[in-house]
Amino acid sequence: MSDTVTPKFLGENSPLPASPEEAELDYVPNPRAGQLYMVRFAAPEFTSLCPVTGQPDFAHLVIDYAPGDTIVESKSLKLFLGSFRNHCGFHEDVTVGIGQRLFDEMKPQWLRIGGYWYPRGGIPIDVFWQSGAVPEGLWVPDQGVSSYRGRG
Repeated sequence: MSDTVTPKFLGENSPLPASPEEAELDYVPNPRAGQLYMVRFAAPEFTSLCPVTGQPDFAHLVIDYAPGDTIVESKSLKLFLGSFRNHCGFHEDVTVGIGQRLFDEMKPQWLRIGGYWYPRGGIPIDVFWQSGAVPEGLWVPDQGVSSYRGRG
């Protein structure tokens, strides 16, 4: 990685953005450009709000991607995901929206997101999105999150 690249949020006092629209994702050059490899981020305590009741919704998000020329800086991703705390959105919109924004801005070779949502109204909802076919030769392990089974 170039010595001239300085991530915007690392080492800085960075308040949580008020909304996902206000959140700024930061991308830095891929230190292994030209290599095919996968990066995984897990957010096991993700929250957003139900657009109907305003009550909190909880999910375990898993984001996998094969970098292109850039990688997402992890603190900016953390702030972006945290900005959903006061955002109202259906599970489908939130999960797919996160994946599409990362894909559109970062331009990885491939990206997928799994949103494993805890029950709302007694029904767990899992939402999955990916940018396209998995690149040939990319090792893509299982996301490792079981579907909700309740207690026991």
